[in-house]
Amino acid sequence: MATATLESSAQNQAGQVNPNTGLAATADSMQLVSFRLGEETYGIEITKIREIILMGQITQVPETPSYIKGLINLRSMVLPVIDLRLRFGLAEGELTEESRIMVLNVGSRTIGIVVDAVSEVLRVSGDQISEAPPTVASMGNEYMTGLVRLEEHLLILLDVDKLFGEEEMSALDGASASV
Repeated sequence: MATATLESSAQNQAGQVNPNTGLAATADSMQLVSFRLGEETYGIEITKIREIILMGQITQVPETPSYIKGLINLRSMVLPVIDLRLRFGLAEGELTEESRIMVLNVGSRTIGIVVDAVSEVLRVSGDQISEAPPTVASMGNEYMTGLVRLEEHLLILLDVDKLFGEEEMSALDGASASV
């Protein structure tokens, strides 16, 4: 598998936490990795991302939730892989040449998520980020920490620690233990 490791000054600096979004930021800005699922653009704080790899062989594990695609072997480390489309309740998409696995640090675990395409690394200022509307946040989308206003569209900002709560981590542990 080919990999691209993300390195940034934001990962090496102790950032301040924005009280509105709960995200770390340096001075007036933060760095995000943007990616696509279908027609929507999402972003995850760069400090949560370990690396981005090409799609490879995923070993399926029986009796796991549908959004858990299986396991991969990444440099002798077995990682569970989640299809983010299915986790969000979207239709399963076709894998393309642009599909990637983003390897994330979630709490004390490392997991992979399948996304349609990784777009770019963005530096956004604090005034570009607005809180998630209460109506959306109250619909079980507590993992949506805000919206980033870009020139042409909105980017949905995700908090991976909230996205993969206890239930998901328990299922991932079960999938990893069955190998």
